Amino acid sequence: MAVPIQLWQFTVRDYDRMLASGILNDDDRVELIDGEVREMSPIGELHASTVDRLTELMVKKVGRRAIVRTQGPIVLNDFTKPQPDLVLLHRQDDFYATRTPQPDDIFLVVEVSDTTLDYDRLEKTPRYAAAGIAEVWIIDVFGQSIEQYSQPAGGGYRQVETLQHGQSIRSKSLEQLALEVSDVLG
Repeated sequence: MAVPIQLWQFTVRDYDRMLASGILNDDDRVELIDGEVREMSPIGELHASTVDRLTELMVKKVGRRAIVRTQGPIVLNDFTKPQPDLVLLHRQDDFYATRTPQPDDIFLVVEVSDTTLDYDRLEKTPRYAAAGIAEVWIIDVFGQSIEQYSQPAGGGYRQVETLQHGQSIRSKSLEQLALEVSDVLG
């Protein structure tokens, strides 16, 4: 009779201790999803340039109304600490120096997808919805579109729109933010 193998689920606290002790380091491209330490895809030139372009646009548009954080961690729950490509955060004087941003701190999460489109759609976006993240954008660099997810409910989003070149994307969670899709995609 086969004995089922019990898998160990790491908590965010375990994960942070692995980072602090050097078991994992800042050069490791990993994130914690549902208690599993998962390897992230390498960042290619197209991905990096899209993140850079978007960061510049966001900083100009939101000014001091939000903090623009690129490729930094957020905590969704005790077992999930992803690293989205860009996050718009509520302003905090210390810029979150003493704690990792959590769902209530977040206006918008953005994932730039080249090789990770299915993973971002099917794995990460439902977790953002379950955590109550108000809005998620997935930038499909090869499909040349932006998917906008809003109104989280039951592990998904009730409203999903796909925007193309020639259209504008207006944030549902930060009213002052509107961008031309063509400016984001380049």
